[in-house]
Amino acid sequence: RVLPRAAAPRAPLAGCLRRAFSAVSTHSEGEPGTPSYRLRFKDASGKEVSPWHDIPLFTGEEGVLNALFEIPKNTKPKMEVATKEAQNPIAQDVKKGKLRDYHGPIFWNYGMFPQTWEDPNVVHSETKCAGDNDPVDVVEIGSEALPQGAIEKVKVLGTLAMIDDGELDWKVIAIRVSDPLAAELGDIEDVEAKCPGVISGIREWFRWYKTPDGKPLNAFGYDEKALNRAHALEVIAETHGAWKKLVGGQTDKGKLWLK
Repeated sequence: RVLPRAAAPRAPLAGCLRRAFSAVSTHSEGEPGTPSYRLRFKDASGKEVSPWHDIPLFTGEEGVLNALFEIPKNTKPKMEVATKEAQNPIAQDVKKGKLRDYHGPIFWNYGMFPQTWEDPNVVHSETKCAGDNDPVDVVEIGSEALPQGAIEKVKVLGTLAMIDDGELDWKVIAIRVSDPLAAELGDIEDVEAKCPGVISGIREWFRWYKTPDGKPLNAFGYDEKALNRAHALEVIAETHGAWKKLVGGQTDKGKLWLK
């Protein structure tokens, strides 16, 4: 099938995802900061679609993928695609009956790669941990704060193998293709050279962010190194394969909502 063509950035229009898929729009329900709030996605015909299952992962450009952003940089509400709800809208995470906020703002745009899944039934050979049952996370290091629900073409640069409560939770580092710095960044060593402190900042933010709740520090596999672009693309390819098995009925879906 023909994938929607990427559109150039334009001036904001209420409720529309301008950047990557002009045919996809958003519609909010409820008030932000309440348990009933949902950000839903619709195609050009007005039909509701799933940002996890219906947005294509691949763009046709090598090393460039579509990413969906749930949390704008410098904000605190822990928003995420609701993998167990019909059509997978974005909602604020709830823990023990309370809406979840980070204890301090996250300094990068944070989201997920559609059509990926970290399989909790598969133990990773290096880290000896199974997947966290979620799509793969992306940390976008560009200069602009991206709005909640934005779909962007990003250049993959590398990844950290975070281990959270015994589960493998990849954090892929990427930059929006249209960011002014994107042309200078091709791999993880470029991030270290052009953006000193960013990799360690991401690692330490995710290491410590749960400790105010009395949780232990998160750990990182591969001697805590940020792995290169090729390794990150392998991770994404593997988790895309896991997603295909999931939606194809070859893997137990548990409570996850599928098409």
